[in-house]
Amino acid sequence: MSADSSPQRESSQNGVRKHVHPLHTVPITNAPKGKIPNTPLAASTVSFILGSVFALGSSAFLAGGLPGSCWATYQLGFYVASWAAFHWGEFAVTAGWNFEKCSVDSFLLENGTMYHIAHSVALTEYLITLFFKPSWKGFPYISALGLVLVVLGQALRSMAMIHASTNFSHSVAFQKREGHRLVSDGVYAWCRHPSYAGFFYWALGTQLVLQNPLSFIAFTVILWRFFYHRTRGEEGALINFFGDEYVNYRRRVGTKIPFIP
Repeated sequence: MSADSSPQRESSQNGVRKHVHPLHTVPITNAPKGKIPNTPLAASTVSFILGSVFALGSSAFLAGGLPGSCWATYQLGFYVASWAAFHWGEFAVTAGWNFEKCSVDSFLLENGTMYHIAHSVALTEYLITLFFKPSWKGFPYISALGLVLVVLGQALRSMAMIHASTNFSHSVAFQKREGHRLVSDGVYAWCRHPSYAGFFYWALGTQLVLQNPLSFIAFTVILWRFFYHRTRGEEGALINFFGDEYVNYRRRVGTKIPFIP
């Protein structure tokens, strides 16, 4: 077979790379920057690990806790299952509806040091409290409220990514690409930044499930500050892209994140 007819070749048309092989994971835009190798093997391995974590966590949740273990509670099971589902879902939705930007980075597993510190602190608070004051984790209605927030937040974020399709990016775009349009229908007709709002409520929901008062407050403050500054910067770029069309849209539709207009 000649090089020109190889199924793994790259073709170029109008300066845009097109990957012929279906297992290519090199995005056309936003080259991978993480330490995880950007290969199909790495993507499948990460998916297997996340699936295993999800299965173990779901088993603990559905069983009301793993037998013989005082720490593997239904709350912790739901927390780790929702964490695994979130990261797998980020890659799956990108692969299905935004393939040109899909890479192993789409799992968002290398989402910054503060992200991993926050989850580590949350787990530490939960386990320490469970060991010394297990009665403080005995309010099922709080966990139930958190469960609802997690499910709704995940659904909102995934729907936003699916509906925006190739207009969505995990990183803020400061240059308008050809074909980039302002998405203002569907879920975006109700919420201006549904992917941000979805993650905001998903993250707070996880802390309600764990009944972590300190982490809940910390998550609220840190996420609010992050999304406040993120939306200000992103909306400045969107005004440059779309002008009055975006200004009018912003006037009509709120962010649905408290105190972020």
